[in-house]
Amino acid sequence: MDFILRPWCFDDVDSLIKYGSNPHINQFMSDGFSNLFTNEKAKAFIEFANSGNNKLYRTIDINGEASGGIGVMLQTDIYRKNAELGYWLAEPYWGNGIISRAIPMIVEKAFQTFDINRVYATPFTTNTASQRVLEKAGFTLEAKHNKKVFKNGEYLDELVYVIIR
Repeated sequence: MDFILRPWCFDDVDSLIKYGSNPHINQFMSDGFSNLFTNEKAKAFIEFANSGNNKLYRTIDINGEASGGIGVMLQTDIYRKNAELGYWLAEPYWGNGIISRAIPMIVEKAFQTFDINRVYATPFTTNTASQRVLEKAGFTLEAKHNKKVFKNGEYLDELVYVIIR
């Protein structure tokens, strides 16, 4: 299945709300993402995604529709040579290898754009699909943080996957 990575735009608000509000996606996302789904909050996210020089956020466009998101956020202070990777995909497109192909695209762009040497992602241990796509994209498991995340009323373990320039 073909897709492109492109900047977010305000025409994506309805798709962001439609696909991003899915509880099957939100169970693996930060609470900040899970609460985006009003017109005002979706617009604020799009403004944020396109502002500043400390991040590279893109929508995953499938057939002209925003069908997911992927991006990296630069870290600060002593972590300034690191960027955190995050991503999600609309459920109708799961299992088509899209995220497995999108991750290397955004990582390559991040290494070209920013003065960093490390990109990392932190999936929950319950998100085995995310672990698999990171491994396919060349990331290695670096750490497991026990009971680090409190999501939906329970403590979850977080994994740290890393790729070095």
